[in-house]
Amino acid sequence: MVLDGLSYGHSGGAVQDKAAFVDELTSRRSAFPSIVLSDRSVSVVGEDAIARHVFSGETTSGGKTVPVRIGVMQVWHRDGGRWRLLARQAYKI
Repeated sequence: MVLDGLSYGHSGGAVQDKAAFVDELTSRRSAFPSIVLSDRSVSVVGEDAIARHVFSGETTSGGKTVPVRIGVMQVWHRDGGRWRLLARQAYKI
């Protein structure tokens, strides 16, 4: 689902590589009880695509649930006929 060179940027400024992203995702240290994606757009340029959306919902971490509303831009690359994530940057809105 992600490329080896993944750059995964969070709205708070942290940036993870593929290993850190996969570790965070599989650790289940945080969860998203609700997610709504809105204002979605995608533009394809050759073997790459730029996707944007607004991510709204809730996150639960350390026993606390807090609301989330961020903008997200992703860069996807077509690799062997399937789309894989190359970069993601979230930003506060």
